[in-house]
Amino acid sequence: MFRYCPSCASQNIRFEREKVFYCPDCGFTYYHNIAAATGCVIQAGGKVLFLVRGKEPAKGRLDLPGGFVDRGEGALEGLRRELREEIGWEPPGDAKLELFASFPNVYPYKGIVYQTCDLFFTVEAPGLREEDFRLELAEIGGLRFADPKEIKSEELAFDSTRRAVEVFLKRRR
Repeated sequence: MFRYCPSCASQNIRFEREKVFYCPDCGFTYYHNIAAATGCVIQAGGKVLFLVRGKEPAKGRLDLPGGFVDRGEGALEGLRRELREEIGWEPPGDAKLELFASFPNVYPYKGIVYQTCDLFFTVEAPGLREEDFRLELAEIGGLRFADPKEIKSEELAFDSTRRAVEVFLKRRR
């Protein structure tokens, strides 16, 4: 990530303990912490909304709507923003968004591997249909309402999503 120390421009910067950049010349220390990301199981009529990824990583595979939490946002704020951006829909203010799982994940993007902490929420949206959404981002290749029991594990984009769907199904029994 760093070739030169951001503080003194030394080329001696080192990456240690899988998260710390340290410059022995000036003592600069940078902790490369994980990024927070969200996903949402939107339930409607016994089915769940899955997105078809339109870009790498995992292009063509299924994912849950959501994404990275931006600076200055909490997880719920970030999730609501991502839902508006990705699918043009946001749960009504009185809808209960419930945290049900969290897993570490690896998100490779353009040569950089991001370590993430993925937080998964669920919300009920009775009567919601595919035509209620606006797909405006190129990163979304399509939508699919499906019974999560019928989705094969290898169809899902990320390990954390697979694990979240498993937990969701266990809770639903």
